[in-house]
Amino acid sequence: MSEPLVLGIETSCDETGVGIVRGYDLLVDAVASSVDEHARFGGIIPEIAARAHLEAMVPTIERALATAEVTLDQVDAIAVTAGPGLVGPLTIGAAAAKALAVGLGKPLYGVNHVIGHAVVDELVDGPFPERVMALVVSGGHSSLLRIDDTVNVTELGSTLDDAAGEAFDKVGRLLGLPYPGGPHIDRLARDGDPAAIRFPRGLTAPKDQAEHATDFSFSGLKTAVARWVESRQDAGEPIPLADVSASFAAAVADVLTAKTIAACRREGISTLVVGGGFSANSQLRDMAAARCAEAGIDLRIPPIRYCTDNGAMIAALGAAVVRRGLPPSPLDLPVDSTMPLTQVLV
Repeated sequence: MSEPLVLGIETSCDETGVGIVRGYDLLVDAVASSVDEHARFGGIIPEIAARAHLEAMVPTIERALATAEVTLDQVDAIAVTAGPGLVGPLTIGAAAAKALAVGLGKPLYGVNHVIGHAVVDELVDGPFPERVMALVVSGGHSSLLRIDDTVNVTELGSTLDDAAGEAFDKVGRLLGLPYPGGPHIDRLARDGDPAAIRFPRGLTAPKDQAEHATDFSFSGLKTAVARWVESRQDAGEPIPLADVSASFAAAVADVLTAKTIAACRREGISTLVVGGGFSANSQLRDMAAARCAEAGIDLRIPPIRYCTDNGAMIAALGAAVVRRGLPPSPLDLPVDSTMPLTQVLV
């Protein structure tokens, strides 16, 4: 007997994602992005994102079904992002998922967007071992999670202020780079010297280790970059964009990987999964690969196309929930912009 066919809907921010999976096999991952509509504002405008989801939802679902060569009546379950995310966009996705569940008479599963960023790797590298460490880094989250049996999550640490991706966008703005700043800084960093400027590593001092060994902080780093740039500007000196980008990116990657490797050792975990939009960063990938190899830790990072928000990750998490026989969500499931990371399913 084949595994259930799960359709996943993701609308936590500015991407309308629809994925369809059967077991660990991805049939389609269709995405419609409204990022260009937000670029002139220098950030995501929730109302614009919600309207874009409303316009893109039906066409994206239809495109996904056509590409996967399946029909709606063949779908066995509907999974949707219930949180965290922007309330307006989340509400559009939840409404669409509820309508499908009612119309098709299929079970509905409201799942956690952040956990989906890690579990999507099961579609690439196969089922998780019994216990994994997950580092989920994006524009809104820098979270360190212990995941047992794929659906049982313990939050070990998180960002106390700016997330990694958020810090990249803010530094990109002060360097005069287009929005979103992350990809532009990553590109510039490849031609720069990561040791050119010694920027601070937040929460790594001995006095911070007792209370914040698994937490992250990038606000101070962002401020240090701003002050360094301002001092150069005040002196009438040019800003070496490549070196600033490389040194800043190295500081972020250093903190993320050092704290994560240390947590793996403390927890006795030998598999690390890195996910989220910021996991596309080349310095983070390179540093994680080198340090995991040195520590004897199996590193799993999905391809870049699965790192940004997408429906595949929601379908993958939905499939994991169905596989373990967890009860469906109620049809009146609420969306939660601050959904706890320990809550995999509503």
